Amino acid sequence: MEIGDSVAFDIEEATIADMQAAFASGELTSKQLVLGYLKRIADHDKGGLLLNSVLSVNPDALFIAEAMDRERELQGPRGPMHGIPVLLKDNVDTGDKMPTSAGSLALADSYAPEDAFIVKRLRDAGAVILGKANMTEFANMMTEGMPSGYSSRGGQVMNPYNISTPTGGSSAGSGVAVAANFCAAAVGTETSGSILNPSNLCSVVGIKPTVGLLSRTGILPLSNSQDTPGPMARTVTDAALMLQAMTGYDDRDAAMGGGIGKQPADYAAFLDKDGLQGARIGVPRDYFFEELTEEQLAIFDRAVGIMRDMGATIVDPANIATARTIAYSTVLLNEFKASLNAYLSKLGPGAPMRTLKAIIAFNNEHPVETLKYGQKTLINAEFHSSGTLTDVRYLQDRATDIRLCKDEGIDAVMQEHRLDAVLFPADFGSRFAARAGYPSVAVPAGYTAAGPPFGVAFTARAYEEPKLIRLAYAFEQGTKFRRPPSLQSFID
Repeated sequence: MEIGDSVAFDIEEATIADMQAAFASGELTSKQLVLGYLKRIADHDKGGLLLNSVLSVNPDALFIAEAMDRERELQGPRGPMHGIPVLLKDNVDTGDKMPTSAGSLALADSYAPEDAFIVKRLRDAGAVILGKANMTEFANMMTEGMPSGYSSRGGQVMNPYNISTPTGGSSAGSGVAVAANFCAAAVGTETSGSILNPSNLCSVVGIKPTVGLLSRTGILPLSNSQDTPGPMARTVTDAALMLQAMTGYDDRDAAMGGGIGKQPADYAAFLDKDGLQGARIGVPRDYFFEELTEEQLAIFDRAVGIMRDMGATIVDPANIATARTIAYSTVLLNEFKASLNAYLSKLGPGAPMRTLKAIIAFNNEHPVETLKYGQKTLINAEFHSSGTLTDVRYLQDRATDIRLCKDEGIDAVMQEHRLDAVLFPADFGSRFAARAGYPSVAVPAGYTAAGPPFGVAFTARAYEEPKLIRLAYAFEQGTKFRRPPSLQSFID
């Protein structure tokens, strides 16, 4: 695909290594790469199939790319992310000319005073912040019955593999933009499936890290106990490079204290194509497979067979004893109000919204634009939780979640069967991993006849990302299931 008058670099499915090689040879510049992505966004996201995954473009992206090109000429590259264009989910702060709205019209003019910690890290690594991706409004805390990938500010994100099927949420725009080659990689955030779900439905790799591995400072929150940012990319290698670029200790995020000394120097060092040899992987058949279609089950079982052929010991079943005992938890509802109000209070006196109550009032004043699906969950969070995290049910649920999902859940099954990882179909185990605060990596595993992708997710214990990256990379390299969506056929 031509991206400039005299440049013929195939942008589709290009990896970060491909881009760096083209930079080094003089075949490509970061500015030309940014222009290429902007053209694809115009042709396929805002025209053609109207995927609607990109919410805003950084007006300074080309200037930043030019600066990275010049720095490369004078000093050489900073590292693997130098000059690489990435998108951020719209709940990640940037101290620039783009607002951080979480998809809400009430926050359409809300500009953060500074970059989120992980954005500073990306910029320090030389990445070009291309723009922000659309998302499920307030990370699906807006209301009930609203489709994943919808926001009042951005509209509906569409799945490029089949526009009649869901995108997954809430990092829908990040997943679609990566899948459709609108950026090299993207940042998503997860509270309970919001990276893993769109990664599976968009056939991309998603790393949901241990809570506390990456800083949450400067990210519009949902839950203080479960939120985490994470990378989404087309390959495990690119996701690992993004993860590495975002790491760093932030003393403003108390969750990071537990990970001191547990992070490797380089996550890319664990990209081992033989990583499945000798690994013990458990399959929790009870409960997690009940909603699968026969076609999805066949894709999953094929993936398990491939892992066995590649040298893994498959423990099947390795059931999680507490799978059927976890229930609705009030943790997210209670933490959302407290976390959001704390975030809004730090935006400064000129911020358009300072409280959740003010956002609800704004929506009531602009119902046609903001309340297509209502705001039931926002109202419940405001009026049915104290915001002080002293509610009896909240305190009970928080302790129960840790016991059932971590201690008696993932920890217990991994210890009983001496597992390196638990393997879930798609994102069906995301709720367990989220409540435990544990990491997962989603990898493409195939496609259904109607087009929608289907993946598998490896889950392990806290700070075991290196192990998960090794397993996911080996599976990816042994299968190469991912294929790009056929966007061109939808263009006149």
